Amino acid sequence: MMRASGILMPIFSLPGKYGIGCFSEEAYRFVDFLKKAGQKYWQILPVGPTGFGDSPYQSFSTFAGNPYFISPEELERQGLIRKEDIPEPEEDAREDRVDYGWLYNTRYTVLRKAFQNWKGQERPDFAEFLSENGYWIEDYALFMAEKDHFGGRSFSEWDADIRFRRPAAMEKARQELADEILYYEYIQYEFNREWTKLKKYANENGIRIIGDIPIYVSPDSADFWAHPELFQTDENHLPTSVAGCPPDGFSADGQLWGNPLYDWEYHKKTGYAWWLKRITKCAQLYDVIRIDHFRGFDEYYSIKAGSPNAIGGHWCKGPNTDLFDTIREKNGDIRIIAEDLGYITDTVKKMVKETGYPNMKVIEFAFDSRDSSGRAAYYPYNYNSNCVVYTGTHDNETLLGWLGNIMPEERQELKDYLGTDTEDDREIVDRTIRLVESSVADLCVVPIQDWLGLDNSARINHPSTTGTNWVWRLKEGQITEQLSDRIDKICSIYGRI
Repeated sequence: MMRASGILMPIFSLPGKYGIGCFSEEAYRFVDFLKKAGQKYWQILPVGPTGFGDSPYQSFSTFAGNPYFISPEELERQGLIRKEDIPEPEEDAREDRVDYGWLYNTRYTVLRKAFQNWKGQERPDFAEFLSENGYWIEDYALFMAEKDHFGGRSFSEWDADIRFRRPAAMEKARQELADEILYYEYIQYEFNREWTKLKKYANENGIRIIGDIPIYVSPDSADFWAHPELFQTDENHLPTSVAGCPPDGFSADGQLWGNPLYDWEYHKKTGYAWWLKRITKCAQLYDVIRIDHFRGFDEYYSIKAGSPNAIGGHWCKGPNTDLFDTIREKNGDIRIIAEDLGYITDTVKKMVKETGYPNMKVIEFAFDSRDSSGRAAYYPYNYNSNCVVYTGTHDNETLLGWLGNIMPEERQELKDYLGTDTEDDREIVDRTIRLVESSVADLCVVPIQDWLGLDNSARINHPSTTGTNWVWRLKEGQITEQLSDRIDKICSIYGRI
């Protein structure tokens, strides 16, 4: 990567009047803002359809797009819905929060109305879209149609004949649910059309998209239902072991994610065919791919299915560089960022080095004694240029919130490093941003919340918790010309323009 700067900003966090950030006018205005601010990258979170807990890391499909991101105003522009078909959020709805319950009860009504009107129109490129995406969309559309048929229940609770994909049941379902299947195919077609248009606009304005893909798939997903052979399962196609992280300074019980673990021996026998398809799809969606939990390819933490927490897990060997050598051989030099945060062993460091991918540095970790992975690695004087430095990620506190929660001696250590005696937290935030922007790292990515100096009410995710995550949104008016000028000036000072 050339020396540059970017901003971390989830799609759902964009401002706007539709209850959630989407591919509406506000998305294009954000691209304009990035350009004016001298940025070269827009980093987003996974864009898949979300399930329980609304987490983008627990998606119904690793290939599909989130229907909530489809723009109602674009559907109106196409003549598929009328303005009065678009529901307005409740009067007391918070502008800075996504209300997923309200969305679930209103947005699909809009999408179904658009679908009914779309069916009667000419659609010459739809067949081409289905052909290009047939390797995943047929299973996904049928999966979602069956999920509706079974009242939203996990596929592990479906009738045995369709749960185990018996041929007669599959054929019967395709006939009886043909319209529902077409509906879900249309949703993906429209998502792809709108996202391709937005990405093209970003690229034409010098902005590259950094996409984020989780290492694992959801236990309730089309991927797991359609391809149980890819995972460690029993005779009932249920996980025998699940993913997570061991206890550390941030969590005494560790993290129990619950995702099915891969059968890496099977993947190797197939030449990593499924992974090659997944990476190919991501390379179409994004300019750069950030792979979450990269260390899981060296060793992954295995927890017995049904365990109440992650304490009793153990480490197992993953494919290491064999997978990435195959990706490079088959897919070419795809740009990948390795999220190597957490407890990093020498073998993980060796794997990252051998792939050549830039890894991640988080400045908060350098001054937080809870970090057990060797926080000296996060001091800027230990960076090499082939890395991406962050003030924090979506899983961290905002800088302002973090400053209020670290111990006094840690706070003083940061102030000493910054060379300041100020007690003004917002000034410390500004100086910390300058610290990462001035570092030798090729790429510096700062969450928009830190540029705005927001507290933890703007935090995106608190790992191992549910109910309050993935909801924060920008409010109209927070993105200003003054802010873009300030960002541009700072990035220019440190050679990132």
